[in-house]
Amino acid sequence: MNFVVIGCGRFGAELAYRLFQNGYQVVVVDSAASAFNRLHPDFRGRTVEGDSLTAETLARASVEKADGVAVATNSDIMNAVIGHAIRSHYPDVQNVILRNYDPAMRDMLEAFGMQIISSTSWGAERMQGLLIDPSFHPVFSAGNGEVGMYEMYIPEKWEALTIAELLNGCGKVVCVALTRAGRAELPAPDAKLVAGDVLTVSATLEGVNALREKLKQGKQEA
Repeated sequence: MNFVVIGCGRFGAELAYRLFQNGYQVVVVDSAASAFNRLHPDFRGRTVEGDSLTAETLARASVEKADGVAVATNSDIMNAVIGHAIRSHYPDVQNVILRNYDPAMRDMLEAFGMQIISSTSWGAERMQGLLIDPSFHPVFSAGNGEVGMYEMYIPEKWEALTIAELLNGCGKVVCVALTRAGRAELPAPDAKLVAGDVLTVSATLEGVNALREKLKQGKQEA
């Protein structure tokens, strides 16, 4: 597969190298040649210096052949304009993803109807989770943190109760897996919990907060 990364800041350079490590063909575009110094020494993709808003630069980057384009400059407005230009002039390139740097600009980017990744919002969401309760560990985030997957450890006071009893009243929380003694399974709602189990759930932030509060309760309060 072929990918184009526009913007070779720290984020773009890291993304380009990760794609390269996974065996993909990668072209990195930036207006400043010095930006390519951020790329890992082992990176063997192609670099294109030039203004990403010009047809000439996009043509040299072979955008028309790309399976996906990541627009990752440090300017949200520039990302929106570049992404819109690519969508307009290269309609066959369907997978155009914009980086959102400033959360205050997110609504503006969403108006363009393209996939958006907010590294700031996502990072803040993950750090918040770890600060509030390190035993309730976030492992995955969908979108920009609206829905996440979490691993939580079952304390002794919840032993012998069922998954359904634990999740009851917590709102939008779904059990994804139960790990016991290193072995994971897809449990039934009536599966009984054992102290030390690791429960993986998918939940909204509201659901996670409700579940955290419930875990602090004793059996008699469930």
